[in-house]
Amino acid sequence: MTRLRCLRALCALCALCVCFLCGCVSRRTAANRREPPQPQPTANASTSAPAAAPKSDSAIPSPATSAYTEEGNASWYGVPFHGRRASNGEVYDMNKLTAAHRTLPFDTVVRVTNLSNGKATVVRITDRGPFVDNRIIDLSMAAAREIDSIGPGVVPVRLEILSAGIDPSSGFFTVQVGAFRDRGNAERLRQRLNASYSPIFIQPYDSPDGLFYRVRVGKVPGEDAAHQFGEQLRNREGFTPMVVRLDEGGAAGGMNER
Repeated sequence: MTRLRCLRALCALCALCVCFLCGCVSRRTAANRREPPQPQPTANASTSAPAAAPKSDSAIPSPATSAYTEEGNASWYGVPFHGRRASNGEVYDMNKLTAAHRTLPFDTVVRVTNLSNGKATVVRITDRGPFVDNRIIDLSMAAAREIDSIGPGVVPVRLEILSAGIDPSSGFFTVQVGAFRDRGNAERLRQRLNASYSPIFIQPYDSPDGLFYRVRVGKVPGEDAAHQFGEQLRNREGFTPMVVRLDEGGAAGGMNER
């Protein structure tokens, strides 16, 4: 009887150990089935945002294409000349961005900066002028408005050529030495100068104030040589010389000059 009880107790103890071992194995298996942690993206991962593309510089204005700069005074012209022929044959429109210059080739594109306020405009040369000693360019009314020179009338400016392939000093030039309402006075001056200089031109100019006759001396290759010749005329004859480009279609200009 005692043996039977011991045998039963031993069997119960064995069954309890088996159940304990199965439970441990089951828990380890469940633990091993957990998903491994996902790796975190690094700063160099391909999923990071792409770098911004470099900005284009196409909007940056092109610099002047030549070393030409000129500083002096700018005036402007409007109503009396609006609708009249400019020196290049076009009809002058004061509402377009154009200008008159004595020596720059027609169609040269020029940046004009008002040195008083830093404002600038870009104009195309279509006319000859101004024929006033202390001015270098005559702006259309539209161009003068862009640099705030309408009110002052005359302002200090800097000119820069923007056109490609322009050589402002090449070509032929002449020197203007006088302008007269009476053609007889122009003829007398030509006769006086004929003994020492050649050629001499009398160029009529049909201005809004009437007809004038401009006397011009010489046909000089190169602007620098023309300025030197002008200084000779100043020193020898007492003139106030103005160097003017000789444009195609006429040795000394024409009726349409400013």
